[in-house]
Amino acid sequence: MVNMADLRVRLGPLTLKNPVMAAAGTFGFGAEYAPFFAPEKLGALVVNGLTLRPREGNPPPRLAETPAGMLNAIGLQNPGLKIFLEEELPRLKSGRVAVIVNIAGESEEEYVILARELSAVPGIIALEINLSCPNVKQGGLQFGTSAAAIAKLVSKVRQACALPLIVKLTPNVTDISELARAAESGGADILSLVNTLMGMVIDVDTGRPFLGNITGGLSGPAIRPVAVRMVYEVYRATGLPLIGMGGIMEVDDALQFMMAGARAVAVGTANFIDPYTVPRLISALDVYLDAKGFNGPENIIGAAHR
Repeated sequence: MVNMADLRVRLGPLTLKNPVMAAAGTFGFGAEYAPFFAPEKLGALVVNGLTLRPREGNPPPRLAETPAGMLNAIGLQNPGLKIFLEEELPRLKSGRVAVIVNIAGESEEEYVILARELSAVPGIIALEINLSCPNVKQGGLQFGTSAAAIAKLVSKVRQACALPLIVKLTPNVTDISELARAAESGGADILSLVNTLMGMVIDVDTGRPFLGNITGGLSGPAIRPVAVRMVYEVYRATGLPLIGMGGIMEVDDALQFMMAGARAVAVGTANFIDPYTVPRLISALDVYLDAKGFNGPENIIGAAHR
């Protein structure tokens, strides 16, 4: 039997070859996964969070396993804008993968500079504004938990950038729908949710926090029910297309996010467990749609609301 499903999906101004993406901070700049599969199989690759200047990240230990997940306190370690443009982006472009750059800053000005510089570079399909990193002391959450701050920052970045803008939302708030509406009012094209939940682990032998940063971001299957609920709520609160993420390990997990309203999904922690996760999910989604007699992902997006 010939499979008739078409995995292409529209994501606002973007069209992806399939709805499965690699989440920022979990796929590096693609080089580590190249021995396992061609990155061009991805719907898109969201590269490691990029800052204006190089960052060494937080002191170790920076990772801790937890039941059904992990805590990370990497602290946005990255080579900075200059090295990314000179070394990483040319290699990514040669791999024919759709590249989305996740940007972070310690001030509104840094976000704007990054957006302006990257907007002028061929080979990038969109920017993802990181307003939700819980393990850096400046930037991220200082903007991402205030609706007014989000609207203001996104508006400034929007004026400096011609690329589609994705705003990544934090779950560490009371009402994520309010933040989604603020991002939309500021000029966001797409929303991605959710980033990690803030957590910590204590070493019972020393009585001290295990992570060098004390707290870190909780990811993995443990947060999936929270993330699915938030995608469901934001779908009802805004007209923007959504990227859902948080503990996706199997195709049923991805389907939950899409039925809650996500037009694409991003895989994070699972990449550390099985580097073949993304191509496996793409194939499994294809099989699912074919078995159901669906033409493509559009048949299931938002199904939980119908």
